[in-house]
Amino acid sequence: MKPLHAFRTIVGFVTVLALTACGAGAATSGGQAKQGGDITFLIDSLGDTWIPNNSAISSFQGHIWGHVTDKLVHVDENGKVSPWIAEKWEQNDSATEFTLHLKTGVTFSDKTPVDAAAVVANLDIWSKGDPARGINPIGLFPKTYDRAQAVDAQTVKVFFKAPTLGFVPTLGYHGSILISPKTIALPAAQQADLSNDIGSGPFVVASWKEGDSVVLKKREDYNWAPAALGKQGAATLDSITYKLVAEPSVRTSAVQSGQADVAYNPSPQELKSFKDQGFTTATPRYLGFVNGFAVNTKVAPFDDVKVRQALQHGIDRAEIISTVYTEDWLPAKSLFQSNVPGATDRSADFAFDAAKSAKLLDEAGWAKGADGVRVKDGKQLSLTLYSNPYLAASKAIDELVAQQLGKLGFKVGIQSFDVVTYGERVKLNSPSVATYEITRSFIDAGTVAGILTDANKGENWFGVGQSDPKLVELATGVARSESVEARAKILDELQGYVLQQGYFVPLTQIVQRIYLQSPKLTGVTYNGIAYANYYTASLTS
Repeated sequence: MKPLHAFRTIVGFVTVLALTACGAGAATSGGQAKQGGDITFLIDSLGDTWIPNNSAISSFQGHIWGHVTDKLVHVDENGKVSPWIAEKWEQNDSATEFTLHLKTGVTFSDKTPVDAAAVVANLDIWSKGDPARGINPIGLFPKTYDRAQAVDAQTVKVFFKAPTLGFVPTLGYHGSILISPKTIALPAAQQADLSNDIGSGPFVVASWKEGDSVVLKKREDYNWAPAALGKQGAATLDSITYKLVAEPSVRTSAVQSGQADVAYNPSPQELKSFKDQGFTTATPRYLGFVNGFAVNTKVAPFDDVKVRQALQHGIDRAEIISTVYTEDWLPAKSLFQSNVPGATDRSADFAFDAAKSAKLLDEAGWAKGADGVRVKDGKQLSLTLYSNPYLAASKAIDELVAQQLGKLGFKVGIQSFDVVTYGERVKLNSPSVATYEITRSFIDAGTVAGILTDANKGENWFGVGQSDPKLVELATGVARSESVEARAKILDELQGYVLQQGYFVPLTQIVQRIYLQSPKLTGVTYNGIAYANYYTASLTS
């Protein structure tokens, strides 16, 4: 296992490292895979808590949970669902009752069984949380959940108050992690101690240092991986060390010089150079929303549909891709990523058209002043963009969007914070936040009805509550469809309506998780949420 003092070298000798890395050269990848080995993964930021049941999971937490816990189903990058701990399942005709049949012999790392009782405990906490203990429900878990019961040790029956087609796919969501009932029963403060969190995954926590690093070691008796990964038994690697290194150039230089094996979120514009040097890069797209802005309709002047539509058509997305990104990025065609089952091409609803934007602003009564900023009733047409710290290129995108909108008469400001400060100050539906940059994953499009309005305790992304009957009708129709075929038509109409109303402003299809890897590291897989999985990985000699 690589000693932690190596990381002091990474952080403490930035200048030397950067200089030596330039001439380090890349190792070739023609060797043979070997058993064992230790890898080091350098990541950019932490989340705010290790409580497993958290409404928002950072990339750091997501990578850790993806290795120390399992899920009931596996979902690949195309949204295909396949068995994992649930080896098969059935549902009734109305999609209100589901029966899960669990794999036998699965245990948590403390040797207690992953049985029906454990699964029921997890389903309950995912759905309801425990507000009295400060534990949240997980994001996008179906709001229609009623209850679950253990039929026998290996069978769980789950009941919903309304049709819930998205239930089984959502069991593969990054928040749907199986945790020991012993952990679930702990007070929140004890759950926030990572050493107390017991999972059933292929790795266990060997050590951790709050705000700094987590070391995982493989579990020798692990033998229940999803068949989709094409491997069984213990992981090949011996350990994974995740280390926080905030500066991107230090992370990438460490991989170039051989001091680390993976650097998370390098600059997109550097990827070609890394590839040319022989390093491995990965830009997996996740299932979910495209990168874009949720518009708060309660904040003037975005309570005016014409202003929202002007914002929609005033952004040149092709320029964003050509300027900030590379050919690995794709233009947005809807509010959903194009690999999401049920996503349709709605790009005409928000196509760049500066003349149309100007006309809409004129019609809304916003006239250009001598300084080029539009004014109405003595107030300037202003907008503050809050760069999303979870997305490496967010600030660069915001700067370009500010230029584009500035030509139309918007006065645009930009504010940037780290992950923790952003979470404290920039909140969805805040009366001071007109646009909230979304990087939200989901597994099944049917679950998005729970975020569009406040019906059924929805997240109410656009601040419309239930004041838009059409939006409520479409969202409810998607959520309560009893078949994928019936849902598809409503889902297409919903995508068009949200975009035509300017509730959501797409930017580009998102690659939130970017990886630079040593060529010696092979066999890495990526799930539907674009997290790297090192269970199948190995190092070549």
